[in-house]
Amino acid sequence: MSKLNENYFKPGLSEDAPRTIGAVLSEGEQILWEGAPKKSAFILNRILKMMPFALIWLAFDGAFIAMLSRFGAQIPTPFLIGIGVFFVIHLMPVWIWISHIVTANRQHRNLAYAFTDRRIIVKSGIVGIDFKNVYYADIAAVNLKVGLIDRLCKVGDIYIKSREGATVLYDIENCYFITQKLQKIVVDLKMDAAFPNDLRPATNSGFRTRYTADDDSSSQNNQNK
Repeated sequence: MSKLNENYFKPGLSEDAPRTIGAVLSEGEQILWEGAPKKSAFILNRILKMMPFALIWLAFDGAFIAMLSRFGAQIPTPFLIGIGVFFVIHLMPVWIWISHIVTANRQHRNLAYAFTDRRIIVKSGIVGIDFKNVYYADIAAVNLKVGLIDRLCKVGDIYIKSREGATVLYDIENCYFITQKLQKIVVDLKMDAAFPNDLRPATNSGFRTRYTADDDSSSQNNQNK
């Protein structure tokens, strides 16, 4: 048994927490595509996403607050404090909407996506930086959603369904092209892993491997013989 390298998991003395996708790549791992949400579309979506619901909620509570303010002098102080606390909590959807607007720029600054030859990496965060990994073998579906605002901004959201749940790549430009390429990478790598080892060529070209109907029919004919 080889000797255990005790320094294997020890970082360098001057090493900081990684803030870029390139800093978390494994040895020999290559980036196939790297991108980020389109800033104008991302911020606009954060503003408009909850706006109708939040404004209706605010108008409803505002009407009650205005009505109670007419009788403010006649209402006991403890009761007024209780009403104030109630409306602070009841207006939570409005506070959430405002927080999305306030933090939209910082969220966008920390958002980045990458497809490597091994996985999908999503970098995100508001205060700290988080990295989420989605391995191609775990992906069940890759779908594209283009809403009205997305169409106006010429972007789309890519939904990746895997064993760990759903991962969304927001406001991607050239979304149809990127989705098509990602779907091909997932299919090719899965087929590459599932194809019987005895039938593999001596040189395996990885995700560039193509499987056609002619190949399937020829293998069936060989089996029938």
